[in-house]
Amino acid sequence: MANENVSPAVTTQLHGHVLVITVNNPPVNALSAAVRQGLFAAIEQADAEPDAKAVLIVSEGKTFIAGADIREFGKPPVLPSLPEVCNRIEACNKPVVAALQGAALGGGLEVALGAHYRLALPAVKVGLPEVDLGLMPGAGGTQRAPRLMGVKAAAEFMLSGKPIGAQAALQAGLIDRIVDTANAAASDGNRPALDAGLAYANELLGTQATGAPVRRVRDIAIPDPEAALVDLTALAADTAKKSSGLFSPLKIIEAVRASVELPFDDGMALERRLFLTCIDSPQRAGLIHAFFAEREVSKVPEARAAAPRAVDSLAIIGGGTMGAGIAVAALDAGLPVVMVERDADSIARGVANVTKVYDGLVAKGRMTEAQKAATLARFKSSTDYADLANTDLVIEAVFEDLAVKKAVFQQLDKVCKPGAVLATNTSYLDIDAIAASTSRPQDVIGLHFFSPANIMKLLEIVVPAQVSADVVVTAFELAKRMKKVPVRAGVCDGFIGNRILATYKQAADYMMEDGASPYQIDAAVRGFGYPMGPCQVTDLAGGDIGWATRKRRAATRDPKARYVEIADRICERGWFGQKTGRGFYLYPQGARTGQPDPEVLAIVDAERAKKGITPRSFTPEEIMRRYMAAMVNEGAKVLADGIALRPLDIDVTFLYGYGFPRFRGGPMKHADTVGLANILADIRAFAQEDPLFWQPAPLLEKLVAEGKDFASLNQRG
Repeated sequence: MANENVSPAVTTQLHGHVLVITVNNPPVNALSAAVRQGLFAAIEQADAEPDAKAVLIVSEGKTFIAGADIREFGKPPVLPSLPEVCNRIEACNKPVVAALQGAALGGGLEVALGAHYRLALPAVKVGLPEVDLGLMPGAGGTQRAPRLMGVKAAAEFMLSGKPIGAQAALQAGLIDRIVDTANAAASDGNRPALDAGLAYANELLGTQATGAPVRRVRDIAIPDPEAALVDLTALAADTAKKSSGLFSPLKIIEAVRASVELPFDDGMALERRLFLTCIDSPQRAGLIHAFFAEREVSKVPEARAAAPRAVDSLAIIGGGTMGAGIAVAALDAGLPVVMVERDADSIARGVANVTKVYDGLVAKGRMTEAQKAATLARFKSSTDYADLANTDLVIEAVFEDLAVKKAVFQQLDKVCKPGAVLATNTSYLDIDAIAASTSRPQDVIGLHFFSPANIMKLLEIVVPAQVSADVVVTAFELAKRMKKVPVRAGVCDGFIGNRILATYKQAADYMMEDGASPYQIDAAVRGFGYPMGPCQVTDLAGGDIGWATRKRRAATRDPKARYVEIADRICERGWFGQKTGRGFYLYPQGARTGQPDPEVLAIVDAERAKKGITPRSFTPEEIMRRYMAAMVNEGAKVLADGIALRPLDIDVTFLYGYGFPRFRGGPMKHADTVGLANILADIRAFAQEDPLFWQPAPLLEKLVAEGKDFASLNQRG
């Protein structure tokens, strides 16, 4: 039989007595309608073809099937559904083998679980990661995986969302065998999987004269159902604590419980109902928005205009917490790194800060002593700027003071080779002014890392007026090498994240002075889904940092603007947060979790009394409406000023740098969910109290007037 197209994305061909079904839907063979229709039709063909004694499902390209086509979610369904496809595969009267390569994720693994036998290439990753998108397996994963893996193991597998390798999948029972590595390396494309799959299918056909046995997962009994239910009850209680506010994790457990308590078909029906409730959840929309936004942020105008410069060596100026973190991130990316400090004592501290990180990894068993030694062999230290003469990219991470940073860049300008990229790690300062202190402003860019820099994924790439496009692209390429999530930002005080942070922190300060305690505000923000509230964040970062910024801005502050001095009173006492043992909270004996401090409440009361403010109560909902209105309003101003290219850039900034709850998609996505008209109405109501602070952003007013949302602006990259 010649190749036969049963759909635009699926072909069939008879190899002896094995009907090979090939999925070809680049780039990752997502389960689009065409793939689902093709798989269903191909199995129908296999059952009707007398010469076909067995079936093999393979895929073109590097991936088996990487999951559902996410872009179809929320749209009218196109039949057949994926559960119908998986059930039809399982119902085939001839043995079906799935040969896995690359990744078999989500619906891709569910297709494989519908097959009767599964083999995999050694580098395969399998997983059911739907929980990361606010979803759950919806095509039999919650019913078949427990029958193969065991109930508790399957539930934990789905709740983690993390893929596992071929060896772990074999041990778990998800696959039947791993293809020999030598054979797998012998061919290109899908040939290793195809050849191994054909050999396996023919081996099965040779086991019985009447044909190979059909072995359906649905027929496997759940071992020890009573113990499984006890495990699920404990897991549900633990999950409810860990995934507070999340919708789909407990739905996963409910569906897995059905695999124990209900007949297979009834369990499938319940799984489908639960899956559809997840599809309709705002969390699904928020998480899928976050998923795509992370992939869109790298699409910037400069990428269409230039190629990156070569970066084979990197230097860090400054060995403090931030400089050391950046050095570790660069070393982890495989780059040789030189750290420069002003004197021998300072560079010794810098080297110790870097070494401490790797010592911690060794102590936790995440790195061997040999790996640590190999990494640190690429790390050099110096007190002489002349050692940077041949460095490709230099990142300055010194004290947040414009004069100090200008002095560093004047030194770099003298010693660095032509074409070297000169980057500053400033959080707030004017990068155009820093660039102007050199003779090469075209080479100067902002790389705003977030602390700890070797862990936090966000990297704001701040683009000054005179920088060359290839320098911007180089910065994005460096972010990719460092496994960071880069966001392009324009130059202003605080860029995207810290500019918006300053505004909603003001809103929190006003509520604190008007009657909400710092602990009520933090609790409301945590209840919204943040890991920490604003006062906890201040204590973690160090209250002195914000205090220095407020003092720097004092000369330019609008004298008519309301200014809350509570945080200043706390800092004046030397209470800078965790590092000093107290801030907004008390941290006895170096505790990481703070305790409410009666003396802070007394400071708050004194400040209210000084201004003649009669405190009033705020509900958590009222706190969050003001908090979010301030955030979204300033976000709209950041967009209008061109500091952020698109709303999604703001969303990604807050998801990866500020702890915004991922299931809400980011502040601008959340605003669309709530309704921009509702946000604007709140701002106008708050403006009755303080018209200067609560000035509606013209862009927000325009979008509401035109009946549009922020999502309509996400194509501006």
